[in-house]
Amino acid sequence: MKILLTGSNGLLGQKLVALLREQPGVRLVATSRGTNRLAELYPDLHFVALDVTDAAQVEQVLGYERPTHVIHTAAMTNVDECELDHAACWLQNVTAVANLVAACARHAIHLTHLSTDFIFSGAAGPLAEDAVPAPINFYGESKLAAEQLVQASAGRWAIARTVLVYGVAHRYGRTNLVLWVRDSLRAGKPIKVVSDQWRTPTLAEDLAQGCWLLARQAARGIYHLSSEELLTPYAMALRVADYFGLDAGLIEKVDASTFSQPARRPARTGFLIDKARRELGYQPHTFAEGIALVGTQSDTKG
Repeated sequence: MKILLTGSNGLLGQKLVALLREQPGVRLVATSRGTNRLAELYPDLHFVALDVTDAAQVEQVLGYERPTHVIHTAAMTNVDECELDHAACWLQNVTAVANLVAACARHAIHLTHLSTDFIFSGAAGPLAEDAVPAPINFYGESKLAAEQLVQASAGRWAIARTVLVYGVAHRYGRTNLVLWVRDSLRAGKPIKVVSDQWRTPTLAEDLAQGCWLLARQAARGIYHLSSEELLTPYAMALRVADYFGLDAGLIEKVDASTFSQPARRPARTGFLIDKARRELGYQPHTFAEGIALVGTQSDTKG
């Protein structure tokens, strides 16, 4: 197997690099639009700069490297930025996928594409793979359009949908709910956390494992990859405070109407993961186990 990974600098991308490097018989090509942030961790990592929004670059790199599999994690995932800049969102989340779908079909490459719970309205979760999409923000619209491109492909493909990913990454400027709560409370900073949204939070290592299982088995179709516990962000924040021994009194319970954000958020998503368990052997950590793993990892983000 030769796996080409997009978005290797991101949270999921970094976890996939760490995982795939350890797999016997797997050659890895890490790609990202920027410079390689992992060079100091893995000096021998085969890295290629790649802008997936550039069709000619995609064809050139895939044609030269000839991977057997592509795992596509690169995307514009800031929901509010997507709402404010439709053109950039569409370019990174849809045009890029069109480029990869075409090149993968042309070169008979298996494509694993990452998608999101935000393609759903949030009217009723947790959701199985056959739930009907109905996005309520532009990010969700772009990711649904990308899914439709993948599903229309003549090539071999799998779609991995996920929910609220958290974990620790190297030299990574963005945060996530677990780190934000931990770092805010450590600094003695009061925070407001919503109690009227529901998610099944996903440890980045679990998502990487799920993507590897999809690629290894050359799986076809749509798979939901997350944890099984349906929790509110407020409930998650309390658990984070408890694990790290921080002051939960700094956490204020609020509802979504407290925040004036450009993009609407679905109220209740979360996933049913029976299919991934049954067909892939996917076994995610509990949220408590995930927090503990984050706690043991040195926080080198920034």
